Amino acid sequence: MERLPRSALLALLASIALAACGGGDSNGTGVTTQNAAAVAEPGAPAATGNTANDGVAWFNYRRAQAGVRTLVRAPMADTAAQLHSEYQKTHNVITHEQTPGVAGFTGETVGDRLAAAGYQFRSAYAYGEVLSSTSDTSGINAAEDLIAAIYHRFVIFDPVFVQVGAGAATVRNGSTYFTTNFVADRLDGGLGAGRFVVYPFSGQQRVPRNFFSDNEVPDPVPSRNEVGYPISVHADITSNVEVQSFSVRPRGGESLQVQLLQNTASTAAPADPLTPPSAAAIVPLGVLLPGTTYDVQFTGRVDGVPVSRAWSFTTQ
Repeated sequence: MERLPRSALLALLASIALAACGGGDSNGTGVTTQNAAAVAEPGAPAATGNTANDGVAWFNYRRAQAGVRTLVRAPMADTAAQLHSEYQKTHNVITHEQTPGVAGFTGETVGDRLAAAGYQFRSAYAYGEVLSSTSDTSGINAAEDLIAAIYHRFVIFDPVFVQVGAGAATVRNGSTYFTTNFVADRLDGGLGAGRFVVYPFSGQQRVPRNFFSDNEVPDPVPSRNEVGYPISVHADITSNVEVQSFSVRPRGGESLQVQLLQNTASTAAPADPLTPPSAAAIVPLGVLLPGTTYDVQFTGRVDGVPVSRAWSFTTQ
């Protein structure tokens, strides 16, 4: 096979890796509000009642806490996201794909919709889309729930993204469809080779205790529904994360049984094709204890560089 130039290869990987994440709804086929939402935290953005604006503000708040750059609101991405939310409202369905010829159609895929809104991508780029549909109109709640959903979190916390657009539309007496598009028209300027961030971040307080795996599409833990809150590491989309060991335990206790999500198979776990090469996660298979400090240990390689990090967080 002919070897692609590096810029072309990165464009291909970027456009596939993050453009097809799961979505959610309030009927068990996506993300539902779990009341993990916003508790009063120092520096937290205040709710304004605008679902899209509040959701973006909350994503940026959590990204900054994790140690990745905040995103600039982009009018073209806003347009693509808003029109897709209205499409979902019109048909009362949550979907990443639109059907040509039906009411509200603006593009079959998120890439098509971004192009229709005016994006002209360079040779190396990335975009991603996350969706939710709940009976709650709070953008902060929607954003926090999407962060809890691990496959969505991989998109939300990717350090390379620069721009963001969001839109929301509510069916009368029904679901609110919240769409967020993340965009990078170049793939430099992230953390840099060999570097990564973690979530929950070191010292984070009031971390949710649980996550309902069946409510995310795709389902990250098909064998059970209620599990512990996912713990993840994130490098640039152009990076590769290799896991040697990844564990969590209550302080003074034994390591928890977890499901490891990694892109490359190892003795610890099989490969998960839905986890990007630039990230990894563990999902505790039991609900975390209340008001408890948990210690996390991660050892592996990022872009071939040996890395090791220990940190802790405390649950609600």
